[in-house]
Amino acid sequence: MKDIYILGIETSCDETSCSIIKNGSEEISTTVLSQVDIHTLYGGVVPEIASRNHVKDIVFVINKCLTDAKMSMDMIDGIAVTYGPGLVGSLLVGIEAAKTLAYIFDKPLIPVHHIRSHIYANNLEKELKFPLICLVISGGHTELLLIKDHFNITKIGSTLDDAVGECYDKVARVMGISYPGGPVIDKMAHDGKPIYDLPIPLNDDSYNFSFSGLKSAVINLYHNYEQAGKTIDKNCLASSFQDVVISSLTTKTMRALKEYNVNNLVLAGGVSANKGIREKFEQLCKEGNIDFSFPKIEYCTDNAAMVGAAGYFLYKEGKFTDLKLNADSSAELV
Repeated sequence: MKDIYILGIETSCDETSCSIIKNGSEEISTTVLSQVDIHTLYGGVVPEIASRNHVKDIVFVINKCLTDAKMSMDMIDGIAVTYGPGLVGSLLVGIEAAKTLAYIFDKPLIPVHHIRSHIYANNLEKELKFPLICLVISGGHTELLLIKDHFNITKIGSTLDDAVGECYDKVARVMGISYPGGPVIDKMAHDGKPIYDLPIPLNDDSYNFSFSGLKSAVINLYHNYEQAGKTIDKNCLASSFQDVVISSLTTKTMRALKEYNVNNLVLAGGVSANKGIREKFEQLCKEGNIDFSFPKIEYCTDNAAMVGAAGYFLYKEGKFTDLKLNADSSAELV
């Protein structure tokens, strides 16, 4: 059977990335240029700055990826690109680059949803086993998905307000931690103890999540200590916060596995790099004899390897689009 090589392009936020993936599971070459140092100056991603840097970097990133792979466009079978959700200006840069390549080299254009890409980052580790429950946790998303096969995906729960990664960054900001704060909070949590009493948000029988109340509780606790002239232990506050987040995520996810009679769990999204979250899920899955998978650290944050992996399965099904493809900043996963 002929090997299929998919060139993936990812520019949904502040990473400019291109990758070549073989048969949906083997990474041939990946180039990522991150803008995190730029946006740290502003305490978060500035959309206009992000899109301008994508314009500046996209050609270099594509050329470097091809050069590192020792491949030409003639050897590529399809062009996969993130079309949404994400920052519309950033998305458009990747889309226009992909459309240009597809037109010039007469290659099929494959539109890939950003969340689908994060799910398929796991396929770069080991083949996805269906049915599975996927917990998507990132700066913009917190979702529980029931996935019966490659094209049968049902959302069974999502955040009603803040995404978990967004909550981490906002808590970090009030504690004086620079952007991106999530990884720092995770590290601090391992050095502290959960001694502060914080509420478990949306502690109900649904599969939905809510983190705005938890965020507010942390901010109020921190400010109350400051106003009273007391010193708060930041490591212990981080531990207390992360403990509640982990409890919320694991309780509902493990219940979903049982209710839907599913034995496979995968994590996806940038926050799946969180050590505390991974460790707790590993423990619970081992106890429950659940097959647990999560991406390598480099595949957790936005990258084009995951786009190429997801694009392969779309390619196999002939799910192509034409050159009218546009960005959809709030695209729903279908």
